[in-house]
Amino acid sequence: MPIKVAIFDDNYLLREGLCHLIHASENYTCTGAFNDCSDLKHKINRSEPDIILMDIEMPGMSGLEALKIIKQDYPGIKVIMQTVFEDDDKIFDAVMNGASGYLLKKTTPSRLLEAIEEVYNGGATMTPGIALKALALFRNNVTTKPGSELLPLNERQREILELIVEGLNFQAIGEKLFITKATVRYHVKNIYDLLDVNSKTALVAKALKKQ
Repeated sequence: MPIKVAIFDDNYLLREGLCHLIHASENYTCTGAFNDCSDLKHKINRSEPDIILMDIEMPGMSGLEALKIIKQDYPGIKVIMQTVFEDDDKIFDAVMNGASGYLLKKTTPSRLLEAIEEVYNGGATMTPGIALKALALFRNNVTTKPGSELLPLNERQREILELIVEGLNFQAIGEKLFITKATVRYHVKNIYDLLDVNSKTALVAKALKKQ
């Protein structure tokens, strides 16, 4: 079954370009492309997406407002926020309200597709700039696990996180470290588990809160 993606973005060219990219890619399908969040529930019910690419700023209902409704009424749908700028407050609001990722609109097509797959499989996605803020937290050996001791990441986990910050995808990280893509995914999952980040993106929220 292909991953079903719906797009909410008021930029016509970007919206149609994303829809075309998703349609043309194996194992993905665009089930809806909308220029705003009016009649949000009707649009979601019509498109039945697994993943939503949500512009953070649109006329009328904002992407953040829509995110809150989606996570309340459609908890099984995962939302990736998209924006032009890395705005700490908006990123924090997005992840605290259940977004599964936050990407800049300049993200390459291949990275975007990989991000959709990561989120679909239960992971989280972020741009290198946001990952850098999370890494600063890790370097201070801070954990998000309530009441726990400070837990450092091991050498391999730090290596992988450094490469993510540099913008490498899982395949490229595997090639650089001479391990498989599946092994990279395993280590990334362990990083999340070590930090006890159930929603995955709470990791980023914690990092932002500590800046």
